[in-house]
Amino acid sequence: MTKSRVRIVLEMIKFEHSVFALPFALVGALLAARAGGALPTWRQILWIVVAMVGARSAAMTMNRIADLKFDARNPRTANRALPKGELSVGFAWMFTLIASALLVLAAWQLNPLALKLSPVALAILFFYSYTKRFTSWSHFVLGFCLGISPAAAWIAIRGSLDWRMLILCAAVTLWVGGFDVLYACQDVDFDRTAGLYSIPKKFGVAQALLIARAMHIVMVGLLVWLALSFQLAWPAWAGIAVVAALLAYEHSLVKPNDLSKMNAAFFAVNGYISLLFLLFWGAAAVVMP
Repeated sequence: MTKSRVRIVLEMIKFEHSVFALPFALVGALLAARAGGALPTWRQILWIVVAMVGARSAAMTMNRIADLKFDARNPRTANRALPKGELSVGFAWMFTLIASALLVLAAWQLNPLALKLSPVALAILFFYSYTKRFTSWSHFVLGFCLGISPAAAWIAIRGSLDWRMLILCAAVTLWVGGFDVLYACQDVDFDRTAGLYSIPKKFGVAQALLIARAMHIVMVGLLVWLALSFQLAWPAWAGIAVVAALLAYEHSLVKPNDLSKMNAAFFAVNGYISLLFLLFWGAAAVVMP
């Protein structure tokens, strides 16, 4: 594969956005290992990262295949690789299969339960690609696709699941779902003409912004519950404060009559949220009693 082809593929799957999900998965791995009185091994971390990259690459490519006809009609997405013909649909399918196989391989290297659940994870990821065709709540499905990553990482480390990971799964689901609601405000007119569903289309942009804000407030509350359930040290609480402040800043950038700063809110702020969450909660996990 040439360098230009690699660049196009990475752009198609928005590889840089892996920063949104991977830090939460690593926190799940750290909490799982520390609950057993140790730290994750480098081998476990490596295969968790491989699994995350494989899963996300497969999901994003499948989403581009499923949405090809909509992407071609939407001015905001018409320049993507598949609508422009820079990559063929056949290549996209092949890439999806390879990325899916990478996830299954990584799960096999981790433990039997991870391997058994890998097809379930792929089914959830692929299902999301079709949800905008029949439900306004597809944002929650997308959130859940990333929200399962901490639970998956816990399973990867322990070979079982602790109920407390469901709190973090719910928090990540609301975080991702909330900023997807914000992002969908840009496409409300297109969704109306294309017959697609979304919260901004159903409730209007102003109400959608309030719904996204409520989702993020509940997310912060869930993080407080999680920190209490694990009896985490002060870095976790500092991390919650930082996340809450950044979410408040994110919402201050987006207004019903002004979406011009959407990219700053979506990409930059959420990238900082995930990385700083890993920094503070990783420190808290390391110093767990």
